[in-house]
Amino acid sequence: MTGLSAAAPTVPAQLFGSGLIGLREGLEAGIVVMVLVAFLVKADRRDALKWVWLGVGAAIAMTVAVFLTIQFGAYTIKDLAAEAIAGVASLVAVAIVTSMVLWMRSAAAGLSGELRAGMSRALETGAGAVVALAFLAVGREGFETALFMVGYAEAETAWPLLGLLIGVAIAAAIAWGMYAGAVRINLAKFFSYTGVFLIVVAAGILSYGVGALQTVGWLPGATARAFDISTWMNWSSWYGEIVQGIFNISPTPTVLQLLCWLAYLAVVLTLFLRPAGAPPPRTDENPSPTPERTAA
Repeated sequence: MTGLSAAAPTVPAQLFGSGLIGLREGLEAGIVVMVLVAFLVKADRRDALKWVWLGVGAAIAMTVAVFLTIQFGAYTIKDLAAEAIAGVASLVAVAIVTSMVLWMRSAAAGLSGELRAGMSRALETGAGAVVALAFLAVGREGFETALFMVGYAEAETAWPLLGLLIGVAIAAAIAWGMYAGAVRINLAKFFSYTGVFLIVVAAGILSYGVGALQTVGWLPGATARAFDISTWMNWSSWYGEIVQGIFNISPTPTVLQLLCWLAYLAVVLTLFLRPAGAPPPRTDENPSPTPERTAA
């Protein structure tokens, strides 16, 4: 393949890269669940917790289904058809993931209040609304996680899934520790640093997609190499393979791949790192959950 990643990521790259993605996205999902559970406990609506967990379970099942489709469906189609599908899927994944990352940056300040207000309305509506709220809130993060795994579609092994599960398990432990008051972390810095990491990963996925479309002839310049730095380091070493596997960087990118990679980083990092505006005023300081127990 003429992509920035010429071969499937190695096992260390698969474990580390997918694990870090699972940690970041899993912690986002864990915080969402923590907010919903804390609201119900404070409102003395523990009877509705089962509907939250049902929604969370459905979101996890959806995430696993999308993940497996990406991982094990990709290599059922071979040759140029596989390249075309991989290229298009990569570009779609980058578009969706970028919008989600930038949205989370702007919405994070008021997300907790929105979730509590949404749960208050869901309790008034009934059990189905509670399930739907939990499913959509967690499923959004799960879907984003699955899309980030496009870069591991060539692995054809269970290592990316294992790394993802390890990262999610660590995230769940951290979220539980935060809920219990035993763990304190600076979430703003955590999400800022990991957000930059995810943007760099998305840039690699974009370049991977461009390379795949060049291979099938849908984009020009498949033979126009930007440079060749194959002698700069041992790219077959463990650290070289980790760099290639996680960030889709190769010593011989095409000119178009390099331009797309640089342009994406310049635009998206600028949008992501620009100073955030003042958070919107909170309107749910004392949310009053309905006394009716319709979510029984």
